Amino acid sequence: MDHIRNFSIIAHIDHGKTTLTDRFLSLTGTVSALDYQDRIMDSNPIERERGITIKLAPVRMKYKEYIFNLIDTPGHVDFGYEVSRSLAACEGVLLLIDATQGIQAQTLTNFEKAKDLNLTIIPVLNKIDLPSVNREEVMLEIMDTFGVTEEEIMCVSAKTGEGVPELFEKIIEKIPAPKIEDTDKLKGMILTSKFDHHKGAIAYVRVVNGVLKKEKLAMIATGESFYPIEVGFFTPSMKPTDEIKAGEVGYVATGLKDITNLRVGDTITQYANREQVEALPGFKLPTPMVYMELYPIDGDEFTLLQDAMAKLALHDSSLVYTGTHSVALGNGLRVGFLGILHAEIVLERLEREFALEMIATAPTVTYHITVTSGEELEVHTPAEMPDPSQIVKTEEPIAKALIFTPEKYYGAIMQLVLDRRGELVEVKNVGTRMRVTATIPLAEIITDFHDTLKSISSGFASLEYEVAGYNEVDAVKINILLNKEPVDALSIITVQEKAEQEGKRLVKKLKEVVPRQMFELPIQAAIGGKVIARETIKAFRKDVTAKLYGGDVTRRQKLLKKQAKGKKRMKQFGRVELNQEAFLAVLKR
Repeated sequence: MDHIRNFSIIAHIDHGKTTLTDRFLSLTGTVSALDYQDRIMDSNPIERERGITIKLAPVRMKYKEYIFNLIDTPGHVDFGYEVSRSLAACEGVLLLIDATQGIQAQTLTNFEKAKDLNLTIIPVLNKIDLPSVNREEVMLEIMDTFGVTEEEIMCVSAKTGEGVPELFEKIIEKIPAPKIEDTDKLKGMILTSKFDHHKGAIAYVRVVNGVLKKEKLAMIATGESFYPIEVGFFTPSMKPTDEIKAGEVGYVATGLKDITNLRVGDTITQYANREQVEALPGFKLPTPMVYMELYPIDGDEFTLLQDAMAKLALHDSSLVYTGTHSVALGNGLRVGFLGILHAEIVLERLEREFALEMIATAPTVTYHITVTSGEELEVHTPAEMPDPSQIVKTEEPIAKALIFTPEKYYGAIMQLVLDRRGELVEVKNVGTRMRVTATIPLAEIITDFHDTLKSISSGFASLEYEVAGYNEVDAVKINILLNKEPVDALSIITVQEKAEQEGKRLVKKLKEVVPRQMFELPIQAAIGGKVIARETIKAFRKDVTAKLYGGDVTRRQKLLKKQAKGKKRMKQFGRVELNQEAFLAVLKR
């Protein structure tokens, strides 16, 4: 037990976390030179292309008679709960900071998470080999922010390997060995899960107590029981073994066909002891924060969309979806995501892996609505919004946002926060930069807040946020009517004070992108029965009088009346085909 070290690396996006993991693997000889490739822990091609870690991946390494279990965590706010569970499975963390960029928003948030769990924190300054490094300035910033001494900061270059052997010695010296209770009852925490077509659902487990071996096991929160097919370690490929002892990290192939029964943070134990063993603290069910509706462009592909989503859900237990229907777009799925990045990844996988062409509606958040009967409703999409006359109170999710920015962009960023209905909580100077804490409605963050923040700060500002509760808001649903027919998929929920402005913006944008028809097409924005904005797309007009070359004027009038009659009939029965551009118009401000 004294020779085991469980640790994780926490960092802001693009600070070199995955590169440092690669360096660890090559230095310890865990991966042979023949099998070695960059970003070896990122199994998904999207992870490799974007340079981000989406899926948590543990690995077991051996160095100088010590066993190191590194749990490589996702780097994005959407997977914050998964990060918190992987940190709870460790005794210490490496706090990685880019020497060219300094402390960023996510660095600080992850530091707070590690501090709350009482983990040993080793600050590491990366990319010291680059010529643009201002080492002294960034070290002063780290000492000032985290309250550490200069001797405690390790300086490394993950790319060249400089300082990495010394970092291993520091991990052995500083991070404590796992502590176990004096009992043989098995207690293990599920860190994440994946699906294998031969072995069923596979749970990634940190054994806290006892020994995990091939015997009947059970999960405490879900109550699911199973007989394991295989147990083993990650090296980083899966290597079967007879048992996983307390303090170690490995996997158990459950044989279960439904991955939703393996919940991140759940406790795994022997079936016989399931009622005596107390669950590990911190477990909660994944809560979708962002909802979108997906419709296939070709209505016949709806069954293909359902199959594709079912296959993705096998690998991602946090994905929630249900069927929906729209008058304009036919059958579709309403899908719940952990955040906007999670949504982007799922949509990209549907397009790439299953060759599906889809229309995705504007993302929405969950509103808590109290109606006149006293009942409280959870509304995920504008289509579910009750009639305005029945609403007593509406509450929207509020996010606590942390923004790091150079001083010169502070004014523009404050204006952005105020424009998005945000409120300033605190401003602190950190070296040459500013740390801004604000509360902003989640609905304002999930559309294009991050993109706008990056553009006004020339890419220097960073954002991290977490949902901090619900606030009452005067929200209304804006219905979009095409040819006087409501299109639910184009509807949005916004605040009353911005309703007219948003309505005008929507109809104006839609006028530019909705295809012109053979009949006059009115586009209206309405709240309840009141129309607040309107634009009209003029009809294509065939010159029916072109063949006339003389004669009485009544001949011309007769043809024009006949044409007007046809247009009127066409307007009654005409159908408008919408493309993805119309939905992107709703998204973009």
